[in-house]
Amino acid sequence: MKHRLSEKTLSIKPSGIRKFFDLVAEKKDVISLGVGEPDFDTPWHVREEGIYSLEKGKTFYTSNSGLKDLRIEICNYLDRRYNLHYDPLSEVLVTVGGSEAIDLALRALINEGDEVIIPEPCYVSYKPCAILADAKPVTIDLKAENDFRLTAKELIDAITDKTKVLILAFPNNPTGAIMEMKDLEEIAKVVKEKDIYVISDEIYAELTYDGKHHSIAEIDGMKERTILINGFSKAYAMTGWRLGYACGVNEIIKQMTKIHQFAIMCAPTTSQYAAVEALKNGDEDIEMMKESYNQRRRFLLNSFKEMGIPCFEPFGAFYVFPCIKKFNMTSEDFAMKFLEKENVAVVPGTAFGDSGEGFLRISYAYSIEKLEIAMEKLAMFIKTL
Repeated sequence: MKHRLSEKTLSIKPSGIRKFFDLVAEKKDVISLGVGEPDFDTPWHVREEGIYSLEKGKTFYTSNSGLKDLRIEICNYLDRRYNLHYDPLSEVLVTVGGSEAIDLALRALINEGDEVIIPEPCYVSYKPCAILADAKPVTIDLKAENDFRLTAKELIDAITDKTKVLILAFPNNPTGAIMEMKDLEEIAKVVKEKDIYVISDEIYAELTYDGKHHSIAEIDGMKERTILINGFSKAYAMTGWRLGYACGVNEIIKQMTKIHQFAIMCAPTTSQYAAVEALKNGDEDIEMMKESYNQRRRFLLNSFKEMGIPCFEPFGAFYVFPCIKKFNMTSEDFAMKFLEKENVAVVPGTAFGDSGEGFLRISYAYSIEKLEIAMEKLAMFIKTL
């Protein structure tokens, strides 16, 4: 059968996260700290709006680009929170989660053989989506000593005459790293000088714990060469609603919409009505959830300190990325043995690229009670090593 299937698709490895959690599913009473999904329910007023739209029979296709009211509220939100200005009629596309937006952006920009720069460790979809778009992925290994931030020098060293796109994903999954404005300004200089595009995945923008999130699209000359991607999964605890969006100049968004039109038609209608309510009246929900995540973040960092496990302080998303190199085990071996002995699941750093070796991704999108138990078990486990 294999000779009848796409060689390109066959060449892509399955997600390292899914592979690991297939094993977890076979065990009972596991404390799982692996899935990047908020443990909060979608706020009631948002769910209620979705329910109301169903009761009113609003179950038809929307326009390919998404509900006009939703696109207007996306633009209002970006203006209010990040001083970014987009035209809701021509520069916004509503997608099935941020993941579809990543795929569409790459397919709209890439010609066969173009290179896409992907800083790692990173979200598992970027490299496969680049390959499926006929690009050559070029990875940059981010360093713990730089707090896993991308530097201008690292970017310059990776650029060739075939480079077309840089994927910039901060706050970062899996490290929790952020980029400050001064970091983004240095990157923007290189991007403009080398005439490349940026796909800026900002799905964790609202989960920034030290100061305010900044987008590279804010910088002069960068809006026209940036596709900003965001969504509702993380900030509003709406993972299952499958809703995201992309913003950029009309010429690019138009091509993305064309692909979306033939592959998807439109994002889920019920989710779009709920998202309008989230954007209009959800700021307090964001702050409540962020405060809780921040408490958990500080708890984990303190726990690692007490155990003598090095971990740089992440200021974004809801992940920590502790270093376990001193135990002389691979990340996968450590995670597997921890699961076997203590029934706690964490994700090996290598699920996010080779540069993740020697690290673990631990999500704190879980209750403080679960985290306390997990840290007690981790302390017991490392005493046996």
